[in-house]
Amino acid sequence: METLSRWVEKIYPSKEAFVKILHSKKGLVFYHGIDPTAPHLHLGHSTNLFLLKKLQQLGHKVILLIGDFTAQIGDPTGKDAARKPLTKEQIKNNCKTYQQQVSKFLDFKTKNNPAELKFNSQWLDKLTSREIIKLAANVTHGQMIKRSMFQKRLKENKEIYLHEFLYPLFQGYDSVAMDVDGEVGGDDQTFNMLVGRDLMKIYKNKEKLVVTTPLLVNPKTGRKLMSKTESFIALDLLPNEMYGQVMALPDEVVTDCFKLCTEVEMEKIKNLNPRQAKAILASEIVKIYHGEQAALSAEKEFNRIFRDREMPSTLPVVLIKENELGVLDLLIKVKMALSKAEARRLIVQGGVKIDNEVQKEWQKVVEIKKGQVIQVGKRKFVKIA
Repeated sequence: METLSRWVEKIYPSKEAFVKILHSKKGLVFYHGIDPTAPHLHLGHSTNLFLLKKLQQLGHKVILLIGDFTAQIGDPTGKDAARKPLTKEQIKNNCKTYQQQVSKFLDFKTKNNPAELKFNSQWLDKLTSREIIKLAANVTHGQMIKRSMFQKRLKENKEIYLHEFLYPLFQGYDSVAMDVDGEVGGDDQTFNMLVGRDLMKIYKNKEKLVVTTPLLVNPKTGRKLMSKTESFIALDLLPNEMYGQVMALPDEVVTDCFKLCTEVEMEKIKNLNPRQAKAILASEIVKIYHGEQAALSAEKEFNRIFRDREMPSTLPVVLIKENELGVLDLLIKVKMALSKAEARRLIVQGGVKIDNEVQKEWQKVVEIKKGQVIQVGKRKFVKIA
């Protein structure tokens, strides 16, 4: 089954059990949880979303769970230090467009089998102290401390906070509260999802399928390609920016991006060179989130700038009232740099142009003229009004 080989890493209790139950007449309930630690979902999430889309198409119930409660704790998965807790207001702002972003994959409006959006604060906020103690009694300190990120911290003499042990318990309790049949998540979430599997057996006397999906990883560096706390390509980026960011990906990750972030048949890209493959990947990804016409326009605009060395067809405009400014202040004013130190670094590296002339002197004072075009790097342009 292509779905299994393409978007699935491992299945508990077994792949055979999963295939058998998928083809049965019984409609199952699957969920995928996302903690709203940032306002944008990214391409790394699409692996789970494609799998959920297939499950919904097969007639199974799909739930997108927003971890608005667990985000206040912070998932310790893969972290060398405790996460900074978020306020309720930050969490609310972060997740307000999640359903809209995910609707490119899941159908929340169909009458027959709509996807559902849920928030785990609905049940976790209501747990009493007695219920939390009872929940915690199901997992030992030894089980928790074996987690690789905790072992790493111990070796480095870094602290582990008690609330971090509660995270997998609360994530696991989500399965119990929703009475699901399966959970879908990245393979870095395996421990948390298996805690939920154990709790389902204890609380519901029921098996829970755990379906792990592969992470987008750069094969050269071994580092995650997409992370809400580091760098990522957001699902709600504008078409031109999305196309450009995909084209900027390292060549070695293109094949995996096709496999995990699109539905393109892998045979179609088998004999393409990296530049051709990346252009098709960029178009395909823009098409998924913005449609075919937007993809064509984004490709045309990209070629206009990078192949034909022309200015973008439209430029953001900034009004500047001063007659002259130091070049460092100018870059900050037009929001091309956050600080003078960053602006100076950009100039020293030869990454700043004014009216197509490379700026080499960071002490320079620039005469401000209407219509001047400032360029930083290959993709950032702004026009002076």
